[in-house]
Amino acid sequence: MTTEKRRAPAGAAVLRGEITTAIRAAVMQELAEVGYGRLSIEAVARRAGVSKTAIYRRWRSKLDLVLDMVTAVAGRRLPLLDTGSLRGDVEVLLLAASTALGHPLASQIIPDLLAEAARNPQIAETLHRAMRDYQVRLGEIVIGRAVARGELPTGADPWAVADLIVGPVYWRLTISRASLDAAQLSTMATAVVAALRVACGGSPDREKEVWDDRALPEDDRGLPESEPRRVGA
Repeated sequence: MTTEKRRAPAGAAVLRGEITTAIRAAVMQELAEVGYGRLSIEAVARRAGVSKTAIYRRWRSKLDLVLDMVTAVAGRRLPLLDTGSLRGDVEVLLLAASTALGHPLASQIIPDLLAEAARNPQIAETLHRAMRDYQVRLGEIVIGRAVARGELPTGADPWAVADLIVGPVYWRLTISRASLDAAQLSTMATAVVAALRVACGGSPDREKEVWDDRALPEDDRGLPESEPRRVGA
């Protein structure tokens, strides 16, 4: 008896990676141009050069499409290079955050989705979950390294990392719409490290201990209390 081969469902051949990539790119461009409220499957399909059916085979609605995009972007690998110091690690992350948030699409999409999250619980939950996972990954790695090096005390709060790194960059680039150059990033890195140390229960400057008259040269001792000399400055 001849065994008839079963044909694969017609839709299976359509779910090609390049089509999914094109759709996601089209969603980001549409979100940047018109926002979530005016986003339509028709416009996404037209921009991606695919049929609406191709989109509906992958996502049930524009909400599912946008939520999937947020999850995919949040899941990208972070540049968690070990520079050998907390300050170096922080500066690398600040640079990565400024590059991402300074992108024209991101600077338009993120504020729109945050505004939409105030009205849409599903978007709010997805954004919250994405940021929570982001903070956990940052905290466990960056704080863990700093604790191992003795730069932060044991039990340091991992949630402080994303708050103090992403917060200032987001405010400057997305809210204030100001620029952020290399010198400003370096200054920001120094400030963030000091803030992390305070937030984690330590001194803002562990390498340069505060006033210590015994460490001053002989002719500098006896200065009035109002004119202290900083050790290592």
